[in-house]
Amino acid sequence: RFQKNLEGSLRAFTFAPLFFISIQLFNLPKHSPMPITIFDETATGKILQEITLTTDATTISIKDLIKERVYQEVEAYNKSLSDLFQGLVQPTETERTLNGYRMKNRRTIDPEKQYYIALTAFQNNGFFILINDKQEDDLEAVLELQAPLKVSFVKLTPLVGG
Repeated sequence: RFQKNLEGSLRAFTFAPLFFISIQLFNLPKHSPMPITIFDETATGKILQEITLTTDATTISIKDLIKERVYQEVEAYNKSLSDLFQGLVQPTETERTLNGYRMKNRRTIDPEKQYYIALTAFQNNGFFILINDKQEDDLEAVLELQAPLKVSFVKLTPLVGG
């Protein structure tokens, strides 16, 4: 009898810590979404636009940062289908205006296509990215998403001459 009680106690003791650990794992604090504020700036530092992205990640690569931005811009445009697209890069079949790109025909924009246009523009110096006022030119560079974090996209305007 004594031995049966001892075995039962040991079994209970063996399983109790596992149960306790599993409860602790479910009660861990969750990472709250991190807002990323992006500033579109001129080469002289004048802020043209401010955009806020939100992610649950604690890190993000420059490549994914560009993707998140482009996809958010395209999603916002596709919901409204206005005649003006305000985004990082110019979609096909549009005309550049002072405040964005005028659509020749109102239509949805393919976010993946815009993303690849943006990657090409970045690689060809169509714009550059400053992280806390330091230029980042590596698409694979990883940012730690913690304050303070200032992200600036600086578009370069092609010079027209002849």
